[in-house]
Amino acid sequence: MKDSDIKKLFYTHLLCIFSIILSTFIPSFFLENFSVLETHLLWLCICSVFVTAVNLLLYFVVKPNISTKRSSLSYKVARFFKCCVYFLISCLFLHVIFVLYGAPLLELVLETFLFAVILSTFTIVPCLCLLGPNLRAWLRVFSKNGVTSIWENSLQITTISSFVGAWLGAFPIPLDWERPWQVWPISCTLGATFGYVAGLIISPLWIYWNRKQLTYKNN
Repeated sequence: MKDSDIKKLFYTHLLCIFSIILSTFIPSFFLENFSVLETHLLWLCICSVFVTAVNLLLYFVVKPNISTKRSSLSYKVARFFKCCVYFLISCLFLHVIFVLYGAPLLELVLETFLFAVILSTFTIVPCLCLLGPNLRAWLRVFSKNGVTSIWENSLQITTISSFVGAWLGAFPIPLDWERPWQVWPISCTLGATFGYVAGLIISPLWIYWNRKQLTYKNN
């Protein structure tokens, strides 16, 4: 493991964090009364687009794990559409999970679905960019000792931190503080966002700290 690889990982994570910052401030120059809380659903859509765009851009620029096999145009197109289907399925699956865990079934459907979209953006989109629509690779990465690169280590940490952040964000909802961010699903989406950002910061630092102990099968 080279220090230059860890630096590359760190800089790509900074760009991902920067995409969230841009999604928070840039729309306010073009949209009146735009804010994360007051126009929360709109912000979720914009943030999802920004984060996805940056992930795709980094995938093509950094190329952390691109296979040289099956590089035909038809294969790339089929892979892209399959990734889109996987993303949509993940959004629908998370939406169902949220309802099973107490989200309104018939009310606030759009809010719940956009929460699923932003959480899928933080977790599924990086998996699709790095691993593609390959469930075996996903199972390998999220199993014990299954990672083969620092990028997959980072994927583990950011995915878990995003889910943990969303889960922690649900705790303030039933409290009688009467704050605007306690409305469903604002605290959960903010928790997922903070969890994602925390994972982006922690993962390269953790990898650097444990670089001597980390070994990968392809090294």
